[in-house]
Amino acid sequence: MTETIGFIGLGLMGRPMAKNLLQAGHSLVVHSRSPAPVEDVAAAGAEAVSNPREVAERCKLIITMVPDSPDVRLVLEGPNGVFEALQSGTIIIDMSTISPVAARELAAQSAERGAVMLDAPVSGGEIGAIDGALSIMVGGDGETLAKVRPLLEVMGNPERIVHVGESGAGQLCKVCNQLMIGSTLAALGEAIALARKAGVDFAKVREALLGGFAASTVLNIHGQRALDGNFVAGFRTNMYHKDMGIVLDTARAYDVPMPVTAVVQQMLNALVAAGRGMDDYSALVTVAMEMAGVPDDMNLERTESK
Repeated sequence: MTETIGFIGLGLMGRPMAKNLLQAGHSLVVHSRSPAPVEDVAAAGAEAVSNPREVAERCKLIITMVPDSPDVRLVLEGPNGVFEALQSGTIIIDMSTISPVAARELAAQSAERGAVMLDAPVSGGEIGAIDGALSIMVGGDGETLAKVRPLLEVMGNPERIVHVGESGAGQLCKVCNQLMIGSTLAALGEAIALARKAGVDFAKVREALLGGFAASTVLNIHGQRALDGNFVAGFRTNMYHKDMGIVLDTARAYDVPMPVTAVVQQMLNALVAAGRGMDDYSALVTVAMEMAGVPDDMNLERTESK
């Protein structure tokens, strides 16, 4: 695809994603609330504009990557928003993590204006965004996805770009992703606490578990983070806390009980209340350790200390 791409939202994830598009030879028109990342991406070759409306005036392919459902609504529906200047035939790809209900509503509004909207949330954190190796879960029209797939492959792993279903299905998949990570992190914290209180080396426990059915990416990557005491943010706890709120709101909307996830959310509440919202979300493991009275003697490296 050679047309100019609009990119709205240049935060922790959006900035490297936009830069990867530039490095692949795409022309970008960009906007974000904070000036510093806009200046950075503009220095790399993008054209900066002052509001989302100007992005829509210039582009018929628009990517949004902002924090939450209200932010996407503001970008699209708000004053000087995309919908004020939306061109017929425009494709909007929302790569934020938002409510599946909101995703469906916004896709319907886009269709009423002659545009097509895909919900395409990602997994992989800042490192995945930098490396162009994100997993991308897509909801919406399959033919539209086929058109933009080469673009998504610049930002994500081609083997991990999955068409999940109709509008909202990508966000529903991201909800499932987040709740499963949360429960696994909580269990990991309990395993660390148990091993340490019993006087067993958790590094050896982890090594053994990685060879069996308990093996997981969480145990591999975040288990090592815990051993290293490294909770410098790749994906912040406060953002994950927001995502888990979306999980429980979605469960409520579809009458699905989630007792395990509710407990995980309370553990996240404790972490945020303790002033650790800027730590990596894998710091969730430390909540179970602290509740068990496991001494915090790992010399933890945290975002606040940087």
